[in-house]
Amino acid sequence: MQIENLKIFADLVETKSFSKAAKLNNLTQSAVSQQARAMERHFKVLLIDRSQKQFQLTREGQRVYESSREMLHSYDILSSELQEMKKVISGTIRISTIYSIGLHELPPYIKRFLHDFPSVNVRVEYRRSNLVYEDILHNSVDFGLVAFPVKMRQIESLPFHNDHLVLITNPHHPLAKKSEVNVSDLAGQKFIGFDPDIPTRKAIDQIFRDNDLECDPVMEFDNVETVKRAVEVDHGIAIVPQATVLQEAKQGTLTVLHFKGREFTRPLAILHRKGRVLTPAMRKFVEILGLDLSGTKLS
Repeated sequence: MQIENLKIFADLVETKSFSKAAKLNNLTQSAVSQQARAMERHFKVLLIDRSQKQFQLTREGQRVYESSREMLHSYDILSSELQEMKKVISGTIRISTIYSIGLHELPPYIKRFLHDFPSVNVRVEYRRSNLVYEDILHNSVDFGLVAFPVKMRQIESLPFHNDHLVLITNPHHPLAKKSEVNVSDLAGQKFIGFDPDIPTRKAIDQIFRDNDLECDPVMEFDNVETVKRAVEVDHGIAIVPQATVLQEAKQGTLTVLHFKGREFTRPLAILHRKGRVLTPAMRKFVEILGLDLSGTKLS
């Protein structure tokens, strides 16, 4: 029995999916199934209750999973300690992020990190917010980056920073002539929004409710890039994170307007699974973001 066998079994239990466990370990679904049966033969017990439609462990399977997790945790601690003893900063960091942060907030940090630690490989996946949480829970990635973080028992959330929400319009839109706008100026305007399940959309909906305005978007999209393109061709106006429109404002393809006497912010956070052993490379990455592992901003 090797450590890889324990990891595959733990991934299978946590994802409750042979295909997802296979993807995490670069195996075929059949290979994962064979690994599970090999473990059952090794321990001479059934680990998975195959009489159930949904994935379910037997009592023995649950015990093997718990012990596997303990051994994997000890192995991760040992590997991390050995790297620290050798003063090695290498390996791979896997990041799952929503589009707006991954495309507009993260790049300068990654550029600096790779400059300082060229032996580390950084892999970034762009995901919807709910899938970022799923990636963290399934140990598919090391870190997640989201807006409006949700408290979850199994996930550690470190505050990153607050982004400002601004109004964007086509440069020829009547509102573009203003230096600032009131929230009431949005009444009756054609509005372009994010999909209803996206946290930033929920925050924008709350802004409308707090100001007794109707919000019935003429278009809805799942990412900020498409929202911006729709505003550029004057299909409507939109509220977006300021960091996502710096380039368009500079080029003059969008007009960016702040709200008069109001400040709407979007909190960002970096996530990792609680209890996860962070390698020296992962710790350095958190430091590059300007945080320590308690979530305190470094000076």
